[in-house]
Amino acid sequence: MAGRRLAPNPAGAHFLRDRRLITRLADASGARPGQLVFDLGAGSGAITAALTATGARVVAVERDPRLVTRLRRRFDCEPQVRVVEADLRTIPLPRRDFLLVSSLPFSLTRAVLGRLLGDPGVPLAGAELIVQLEAARQLANPRPRDAETAWWTARYQIRIAQVISPGSFTPPPRVEAAWLSIRARPVPASRAGQRRLRTILPVAYRRPGTRTDKVLAGHRRLLIRAGLDPAAPVAAVTASQWHQLAVLLGGGTTPARYRWPGAAPHTPAGLMSYYSADIPERSGSHARTHLGAD
Repeated sequence: MAGRRLAPNPAGAHFLRDRRLITRLADASGARPGQLVFDLGAGSGAITAALTATGARVVAVERDPRLVTRLRRRFDCEPQVRVVEADLRTIPLPRRDFLLVSSLPFSLTRAVLGRLLGDPGVPLAGAELIVQLEAARQLANPRPRDAETAWWTARYQIRIAQVISPGSFTPPPRVEAAWLSIRARPVPASRAGQRRLRTILPVAYRRPGTRTDKVLAGHRRLLIRAGLDPAAPVAAVTASQWHQLAVLLGGGTTPARYRWPGAAPHTPAGLMSYYSADIPERSGSHARTHLGAD
């Protein structure tokens, strides 16, 4: 992200206040003691508190310095919680499997998911997110609308678990929200397989009304094996079918987690050790790690 200007981060925030829903989010995540979980845009810490109750190691990320101060006071006696003052769009992410449970700023949903779902080097195991309803419907549609969404949904299963009313927030937003549940799909072991799919998708979605076998010439047999109708338009291809094609392009093997090679992103040593440690370290109160918020 170095050298790139970020879009303004809106000052207005809508904090999830439905305690029952927050507890359900934490439970649905499957977080267990010692597991690494992120709360991006932690706000007042309602979701962070629910995750702490599971015994997970929680990284609560918040950009507003005033809220960061409150979070550190609130969780000062919780050694498994690390409060980080940072922009959720640029915070370094771990290289080990992690979960995400968050109520995301509506305007930043696609930017954040682009980091989490678009980069094969990010080992996101699953997420329970509160996002704007319209964005959730686009992401959970069985038939992706563009190449980027097809890439995400070929690698992750995305579904709407529940529609959330504005009254569940303080202050209430003008639009409805949704609980979006995301789970990693098994992905091909072959690096070439994923790269081939990533190359194919932009070409395919430049002509979404064209027959799939015309756009993806030379792949007819693979299309049939993946369950695609070669005569169907690209726009009719489902996320599950793109996933099956990725598996075949990767040689047909589907391990639980694909590790994309490459150097780890720059991460401050203190936070990296927290990501990788089996038992969280603590020095005095919460370490005040600043990660270059705007």
